Amino acid sequence: MRAFVFPGQGSQKVGMGVELAEASAAAREVFEEVDDALGQKLSTIMREGPEDQLTLTENAQPAIMANAIAVLRVLEKEGGISLADKADFVAGHSLGEYTALCAAGAFSLADTARLLKLRGQAMQAAVPVGVGAMAALLGADMDKASRLAEAAAEGQVCTVANDNDPTQVVISGHREAIERAVAMVKDFEIKRGMLLPVSAPFHCPLMQPAADAMAEALGKTPPGALSVALFANVTASVVTDPAEVQRLLVEQVTGRVRWRESAIAMKDAGVGQFVELGGKVLGPMIGRSVADVSITSVVGMADIEALAKDL
Repeated sequence: MRAFVFPGQGSQKVGMGVELAEASAAAREVFEEVDDALGQKLSTIMREGPEDQLTLTENAQPAIMANAIAVLRVLEKEGGISLADKADFVAGHSLGEYTALCAAGAFSLADTARLLKLRGQAMQAAVPVGVGAMAALLGADMDKASRLAEAAAEGQVCTVANDNDPTQVVISGHREAIERAVAMVKDFEIKRGMLLPVSAPFHCPLMQPAADAMAEALGKTPPGALSVALFANVTASVVTDPAEVQRLLVEQVTGRVRWRESAIAMKDAGVGQFVELGGKVLGPMIGRSVADVSITSVVGMADIEALAKDL
């Protein structure tokens, strides 16, 4: 069985999608459609920067999605591959869950772009700049990370945001609490804690205003039927009912991204091949979480051509 997975924030870089756009009309159409949907030249920021504009959450989220969907469209139109035929499951890391749902036909490309733009804006607006922070804990498992977060909280928010793999957990919350946690890592036998260059504390209770904004937006633009079942971030389990998908997307804004558990659950469900579209971030996490699976990362034309032959 095969799962297609889609990367989250942090996988953006200036120049993303350039090679695809030069080589394929299918990719160019994706970038043009996203530009039109947003009423901005996001493709120019992706191509030329500046980097601080691309890194803005409201730009990074639709950009990462557009890049991954461009890879998928080239694979479908030029490789003759249908996702619905070749995938048993889809999954995505945080914003990548929206990309996965777009790939599975639950959202149109234009709606996905608009929802992610709004999600980025709402997440940014939820907490004043400087009040929140996130940190990656390297050499930490869930048990160590949870105990550290609890010890560092001291009445503030400090919680696990992303359980990425057995060696990497991300915490999120009030800046002072996150800084305390980073200073305390050695006490919990964690190799290293590093503050992340993000503009808001994602996937923690401080994001509740953003969750409310997404509940309203998804009420107006609800997901439709899925052509491929989704492994959801907040439950690490399969979901196919559009109403349930909608509920979990709202919960996901403040909830933990259970990526390690999702990888294990997908393998337990029979997945032997993972294909990451549009990045090379999730593959290594999956490789550290489960053994005896094949993992392919697909970014450029050469990757797409190789995958089309393999499928």
